[in-house]
Amino acid sequence: MRVLITGAQGQVGQELMQSAPPSWQISGFGSKVLDISDEQQVLDTVQQLQPQLIFNAAAYTAVDKAESDQDRAYAVNQLGAHNLARAAQSIDCLLLHISTDYVFDGKHNQPYTEHETPAPNSVYGDSKWQGEKAITAICSKYIILRTSWVFGLHGNNFVKTMLRLGQQHDVLSIVSDQVGGPTSARSIAQALWQVARQYQSSGDCPWGTYHFSGSSTCSWHDFACEIFTQATTLGLIAKTPKLNPIKTCDYPTPAQRPAYSVLDNTKISQQFNIAQSDWKSELNFVLRQLKDAQ
Repeated sequence: MRVLITGAQGQVGQELMQSAPPSWQISGFGSKVLDISDEQQVLDTVQQLQPQLIFNAAAYTAVDKAESDQDRAYAVNQLGAHNLARAAQSIDCLLLHISTDYVFDGKHNQPYTEHETPAPNSVYGDSKWQGEKAITAICSKYIILRTSWVFGLHGNNFVKTMLRLGQQHDVLSIVSDQVGGPTSARSIAQALWQVARQYQSSGDCPWGTYHFSGSSTCSWHDFACEIFTQATTLGLIAKTPKLNPIKTCDYPTPAQRPAYSVLDNTKISQQFNIAQSDWKSELNFVLRQLKDAQ
C-alpha cells in the first residue's frame, strides 16, 4: 500500500510514521515540506505519489493563538482539508482525517455521539469543523476521526507542560470544571492503522465520522494529579507540587474551551472493533519513555 502522511512531524504524525506496517510504502511530510494550505502543492504531491491512503495529521492546534491568527488557522484546518479532499477524490484515494472534540460547545452532560451537530465556540474548533464539512462535501471515501486531549512523547502537550511547570513551581492551579478523555497519540495512530488494514484487506470501509478517545473521563485537574503521581513514582520528578483545583472563570484564556467534551466511542467499536485506550496506562508508557530519555 502506498501511503501519504501529512503533518508527519507532529504528535500523531510521528507515531504514524513509527508504527507503519513495514511492507507498506510510506511518504511522510512535515509542514515545511508540504504545506497543505497550498492547493497546487497538494495536488502535485498526490499526483506524483499516487497514494492509496492519505492520513491527514497536519493541523493548526494552537487553540488560544488561533483567536488572533484566524487566517492561518482556517488556511490549515479548513482550506488544507479541502485541498486534501480534492486531491484524494481525484485519484479515488481514501482520506483519513483527524479532527477534535472542540467542534462541540461542551454544553452536554453525556458523551457526544457522531450524530450530534457540532457547535464550536472557538476559532480552532470552528476551523476544524469547516474542514470536516469540506471533506464530507468532496470525498466519497473518507474517515474523519475526532479525538480529544491528545498527549504523547512528541511535540508539545499537557503532560510535558505539567512536568515542566512542576519542576519550576511548588504550587499549581489547574482547571477542574472541564471534563474530557485524554488520548495518547500512540493509541490514535494504532486506531488509524487498524482502519487502514481493514481497508487494505477488503478494499472497502464504512465511511464516515467516528469518535475515538481515552477512558476513563476526567478533568484537567484529575489528569494533572495522575501525571504527578506516576511521575513521582517513576522518579521522573523529585516531588509532586500542590495542585489547587480552580474554575474556568478563574483562568481566563483567549479561546473558550468546551466544559464537557466526552466522546462516545460506540460506533468505532462496532464498525472496526477498536476499543478505547486506557489513558492511565498510555500515560505510564509515555512517562517511562521520557524517563529513559533523561
